[in-house]
Amino acid sequence: MLGPRDGGIYVDATFGAGGYSRAILDAAQTRVIGIDRDRSAIATGFELVERSAGRLTLVEDKFSNLAEICAAQGVAAADGVVMDVGVSSMQLDQAARGFSFRNDGPLDMRMGHDGPTAADVLARASEADLASILYIFGEERHSRSLARAIVAARAQAPIVTTGALAEIVAKVVWAKPGEIHPATRTFQALRIFVNEELDQLHLALSAAEHVLKAGGRLVVVSFHSLEDRIVKNFLSARGKAGSGSRHLPETAQAEPSFRILTKRPITPGDAELRDNPRARSAKLRAAERTDAPAFVAGELPAWPTLASVMRGGWS
Repeated sequence: MLGPRDGGIYVDATFGAGGYSRAILDAAQTRVIGIDRDRSAIATGFELVERSAGRLTLVEDKFSNLAEICAAQGVAAADGVVMDVGVSSMQLDQAARGFSFRNDGPLDMRMGHDGPTAADVLARASEADLASILYIFGEERHSRSLARAIVAARAQAPIVTTGALAEIVAKVVWAKPGEIHPATRTFQALRIFVNEELDQLHLALSAAEHVLKAGGRLVVVSFHSLEDRIVKNFLSARGKAGSGSRHLPETAQAEPSFRILTKRPITPGDAELRDNPRARSAKLRAAERTDAPAFVAGELPAWPTLASVMRGGWS
């Protein structure tokens, strides 16, 4: 879907372990700008930078800033942008990062190295805000009961480890055969909230729209319904002419800024699932930039933000 070609400039907006960048560099004589907010990911990519002979540049930053990053690298327009959204396998497998309840570790969950941790959020957020965070970002139907349990538990002792949080959740949400671990949605919600992942995705998609040249490709892989819904809605809105305004002549309607390449998301086949079980929920959507002007970016959704909750309350 990305279609790398000689002389093209591509943005790997979520560098991670470098798999996408490596494939783009191998596919043609391309130049790649790799972005990751995780300093560890950038550090592990130095070997690939050396082997690329100047064709790969790594930048430690949020992918929402990709337009500014490209400008700083002297790139006015890119031929492709690829995003692999969410937590990486490397982060999940490192107990010290606190992303997983399967290995006990500090309740951190930050993809970068600054800002409040998940433990800070659990210590600071009101019961109402905790319930909103769990419900909106984790789609947890037991959000209110869990929020009450967390507030009661922190009154006895700070909740600072993944094991402690998982134990609290297990007392409220009962495990059922064949269903996901009862703590899955709680951990997802906190991770998304701590890293402001959905706001970052909204901003990154809009930035990509401005950076891509006509004919450039946007390819996004997401792993759960919240992310995929944002990508689907973004491309749907940009893939058709604007409805205009009853106060303006019809000629003022916005032209589509993208041509949709995937009417339905592409999902992994049986062979890929055997090789990589973590891909089971992956969905890929792609679109090609037209020569129409970029749409005006809309406002971010009115949901809890890290700053408002840590400041004293969103609800």
